[in-house]
Amino acid sequence: MKQRLETLKQWMKEENIDAAFINSTENVFYLTNFHTDPHERLMGLFVFPDADPFVVVPGMEARQVKDAGWQNEVIGYWDHENPWDFIQQAIKERGVDGNKVAFEKEVLTYGRSEAFLSIFHNPEVINVEDKLNDMRVVKDEKEIEIMRRAAEMADFGVEVGVNALQEGITEMEVLAKIEYELKKKGIREMSFSTMVLFGEKSGDPHGNPGDRKLKAGDFVLFDLGVVLEGYTSDITRTFAYKSVSDKQREIYETVLKAELASLEASKPGNRVGDLDQIARDIITEAGYGDHFPHRIGHGLGINVHEFPSMSHLNDGILKVGMTYTIEPGIYVPEIGGVRIEDDVLITENGYETLTKFPKELQIIE
Repeated sequence: MKQRLETLKQWMKEENIDAAFINSTENVFYLTNFHTDPHERLMGLFVFPDADPFVVVPGMEARQVKDAGWQNEVIGYWDHENPWDFIQQAIKERGVDGNKVAFEKEVLTYGRSEAFLSIFHNPEVINVEDKLNDMRVVKDEKEIEIMRRAAEMADFGVEVGVNALQEGITEMEVLAKIEYELKKKGIREMSFSTMVLFGEKSGDPHGNPGDRKLKAGDFVLFDLGVVLEGYTSDITRTFAYKSVSDKQREIYETVLKAELASLEASKPGNRVGDLDQIARDIITEAGYGDHFPHRIGHGLGINVHEFPSMSHLNDGILKVGMTYTIEPGIYVPEIGGVRIEDDVLITENGYETLTKFPKELQIIE
């Protein structure tokens, strides 16, 4: 964590930035190892190039910041107190002028940005998210090790879901079994709302599980992930139940071909947008271009959706240590949908899929 702060401080020196306010749960965790959801209360990290940083949190969580390993000042406040009074005093004590400041423009509320800026005198404002995204996009060995274990838990969740399938069971019943078994493994939180979709409902890329009952000939789509030690996983697998039509098989094999081709292109130095374009070309040539409405994937790490966005317009370059998803899909309302998604790590020689559950077409009996 100390090295991450030093990297940020060095960037601030180079850019002549006097103060930075980091407010998002994810970026505070990245820089301090402290993870919390403060709800409506203010929580944040203040960083300066030539002065000690400090964290401000609700008083009830002040001890947890120290327990997480933070060794600098912690300002805790009670609910009836105005934290900006303490913040202004702490900044004044550090002798910070604030001609140029930085915060997360996409995250910080308008009211809180006003409060932060009022401490200074009409400063120039820089978006600190660009630097933090650049830092977070390449994972270190500890982060990768945690993400491997999170992916293993995602694989396990799919396995539980497959084993729960039986004619007449509902989507929500299967979902409950998956999350119950993951809880027994020590998983407290899912990366996002688990999706279990049967039949025609799998044709909605972000469908909502309900009381739809499983029947022969259905596609079954699982999309799930877990949060483990602050890092996420995200897997999608699609199955056929008891039988599969020629059309369903064609759709499945097209998606699988697209996914494998994008994986094959996952190598250091390749253009990010090419991964999307390769899969999109395969799906379009098969006649399903209008049924692939989303990008090929997204960055993965502390957030389940983080930088970079893996669309065909992205001219960024793949780097060793990057982690992201590859998840092409075809969705035909009257038939259903297929999505196949893996968590991917860029290595020196190419890629590693962190998610390992088999993805060849399986007909569940």
